[in-house]
Amino acid sequence: MKKTKWSLLALLFSVLLVLAACNGGDDEPAKDSEGAEEDTGTETDAKTADELFTLAVENNEEAIEGGTLRVAMVKDEPFQGIFNWELYEDAYDADLMDWATNVIFETDENFMITDTGLATLDVDQDNNKVTVKIREGVKWSDGEPFTIDDVILPYLIIGHPDYTGVRYDTQFQNIIGAEEYNAGKADTISGLKKIDDHTLEISFKQLSPAIYYSGDGLWSYAAPSHQIKDIPVAELVESDAVRKNPVTLGAFKIDKIVPGESVQYSRNEHYWKGAPKLDGVVVEVVPSSSISVAIGSGEYDLVQSFNATKMPEIENFDNISILGRQELYYSYLGFKVGKYDFENNTVVTDLEGSKMGDVKLRQAMGYALDIEQVSEVFYNNLRERANSLIPPVFKAFYDDSLEGYTYDPEKAKALLDEAGYKDVDGDGFREDKNGEKLEIKLAAMSGDATQEEIIAFYLQNWKDVGLNVQLSTGRLIEFNSFYDKVEADDPEIDMFMGAWGTGTNPSPAGLYGKADQFNYSRYTSEELESAVKNIDSPKAFDTNYRAQEFKKFQQHIEEVATTIPMQFRYEIVPVNKRVKNFSIEYGNDYSDHLHEIELTAEEPVASN
Repeated sequence: MKKTKWSLLALLFSVLLVLAACNGGDDEPAKDSEGAEEDTGTETDAKTADELFTLAVENNEEAIEGGTLRVAMVKDEPFQGIFNWELYEDAYDADLMDWATNVIFETDENFMITDTGLATLDVDQDNNKVTVKIREGVKWSDGEPFTIDDVILPYLIIGHPDYTGVRYDTQFQNIIGAEEYNAGKADTISGLKKIDDHTLEISFKQLSPAIYYSGDGLWSYAAPSHQIKDIPVAELVESDAVRKNPVTLGAFKIDKIVPGESVQYSRNEHYWKGAPKLDGVVVEVVPSSSISVAIGSGEYDLVQSFNATKMPEIENFDNISILGRQELYYSYLGFKVGKYDFENNTVVTDLEGSKMGDVKLRQAMGYALDIEQVSEVFYNNLRERANSLIPPVFKAFYDDSLEGYTYDPEKAKALLDEAGYKDVDGDGFREDKNGEKLEIKLAAMSGDATQEEIIAFYLQNWKDVGLNVQLSTGRLIEFNSFYDKVEADDPEIDMFMGAWGTGTNPSPAGLYGKADQFNYSRYTSEELESAVKNIDSPKAFDTNYRAQEFKKFQQHIEEVATTIPMQFRYEIVPVNKRVKNFSIEYGNDYSDHLHEIELTAEEPVASN
């Protein structure tokens, strides 16, 4: 029988009273704190996502000369404002940097590096070397020449002993000399060899097909050495060159930053593909509660980070085109089963000493979640229950045979009984194996009203199988603070709900390796480490072998359940009909064609 929105909302009404009490009356790395203000009663599941969306706008009207593109970034808290690809921490800052991007490689529809970007890549598989050659005559936004030193500098930042970011990981350590440089035993990375002002040779311990997807430790961005090379690495993240006046290579240059609120860009006359047709771009943070009205009124030309829960409010607007694509994304439930040794850069797994160390407990908590109903009711079927940590868009590596943790509360109860988690004192909540009170702390990101409803519903799901799950800190946690706490292994976090934007390289290296700070569950094992390494090993140039290792990785994670996939989603981009030459098709999207975007004279307003 089909579940209805009204039955779930009736249940949530009572559950919200509990959340309000523990939430103190107060009120998303990938972005993941979507929600809606109210139920509109509108259903979108009559159409499939492919029928609802297109990949590019259609506009044959005559364009005006110049103009400013007005962009809304849907966010209920300020952005961090770290405008440096080596140091940024979340997808919001990445979106802001995309308008003035320093990317050097372009990719095709299969996410493989092409020779059409600022740099080309020549791979010497036999000798584990690559040659990066950049275009000549290219200039930075301040007119200074773009040289190979700007390609080398990011490696020296990430590998530096004083590096404050999170990208010194398993993949980066594949570069010969990176570990010695990071340990302070060498003044530079020996695997980096400057051939001339436009050519760099990089030597790796090994190469795999991941190199063609910017994997194996290859870095895809340049940094302006003439501006930041003399800034101490430890001080770089707070420098004006990163926070106030970054120099860039993209179609637009940054003119003005209002911290946390907006970024104003103007045409980069030095852009290597030619001066953009627009005069500039303005990106403003807009609360989720007011975004639909702003779209309907024509206040913005383009919306980033649009919430799927808002789809019913805008789907009938006739002043916009709604673009959509399967996103390189998954959300997940992570269990803390160890710590990260920051001094030695390694994950230390402690299953026996962790509250969440029992595999049957973790599996039960996965089966207890009714994610299917949440996807239907709140996300209008624009999200779906995930069965894997590899998004389906990576067809060669995604394992569609995995069952995942589908909603089955009776199975959850049976697993808990088998593991010895039983209600000893009759209060409705199960004690641990020793008969002691069991309270599990969940960290989840804040958002709008619906985010509270969804988390409250999940808390009730766990209560229904006898588990007492409470919110860490007593409330939902603001996006930036959430990841700070998770990364620091805050003792108040037993498990957490996070999300990853995978980028164009589906390899789990960097996220699930033994040396990876991003391995937030702190789980590693010989089997997992073997699969992660084999996926990016020389043997993986055999496509069948690589696919088999991807399958082993997915199956192992499903079995141990230290990270349980929750949802895949569609990326939704509302675009005003006065916008021309805009596409989100992978391999041909706007990030490669920013200079071609135009506007027409009309500023359509929704008629309904």
